[in-house]
Amino acid sequence: MTGHAQHLKLPKLELLRRILFITLGAALVSVGLEIFLVPNHIIDGGIVGISIIVSHLTGLPLGIFLFLLNLPFLVLGYKQIGKTFAMSTLYGVSVMSLGTFLLHPVPPLTEEYFLASIFGGVILGIGVGIVIRFGGSLDGTEIIAILFNKRLPFSVGEIVMFFNLFILGSAGFVFGWDRAMYSLVAYYIAYKMIDITMEGFEESKSVWIISDEAKEIGMAIMDRLGRGVTYLHGEGGFSGGQKRIIFCVITRLEEAKMKSIVQELDPSAFLAVGNIHDVKGGRFKKRDIH
Repeated sequence: MTGHAQHLKLPKLELLRRILFITLGAALVSVGLEIFLVPNHIIDGGIVGISIIVSHLTGLPLGIFLFLLNLPFLVLGYKQIGKTFAMSTLYGVSVMSLGTFLLHPVPPLTEEYFLASIFGGVILGIGVGIVIRFGGSLDGTEIIAILFNKRLPFSVGEIVMFFNLFILGSAGFVFGWDRAMYSLVAYYIAYKMIDITMEGFEESKSVWIISDEAKEIGMAIMDRLGRGVTYLHGEGGFSGGQKRIIFCVITRLEEAKMKSIVQELDPSAFLAVGNIHDVKGGRFKKRDIH
């Protein structure tokens, strides 16, 4: 038991790094909310959106509802999401709630709704993305979705989307339909920024190439891109002939160069490129090209 418990503990440096980045992410979300979105009556989805609406209707500080409305779902989902994630989320929500308290007296940087939607969405999305990337969350919506997923014939993503559309639609009755539409803009931008922040601009891509010139293409990829390749053996479904398949992982920025290499050496080659959300192990790091 003791050895297992020690194994689960994060190293002190990694724990410090996690705390630092969750603090940064939660602080950015506070800025996006209090400096851009909330003063212009533009909301986000999830528990944050509900908190903004309830805060407006009651006149009480936003931070109170951000903390209190998330708390029950953290308790409910404790067994589902694990202690480390629960504690990271509790810390992130606490920092976000405190941040909105401190920033509430600060006047908004813009009263132009479209600018507020764009910049609020960008800052909010980056903040949430950082927190998720470092093992936490700032919203109980996903926990609700995980709990309901076992009882309903819908995926977690579908439940979250339905929940958020309901909340964003509610903004129309509280703040007016123009603000509800601006809220949709902010929500979409935040959603895309979360993806970019989590995956990075150098998003990894998997590449599959089927060619009679597989050896030459493989050598060119290793020489010109500095990427390792793996040769697989396959059989053509129609022809029944033996095929050599190249598999490798590159970044998004290397995709154009990869395509030009294949086009140059075998214009008739089959090439498939797909997105990868995470790469670990192996020899993904580039070899130096001299």
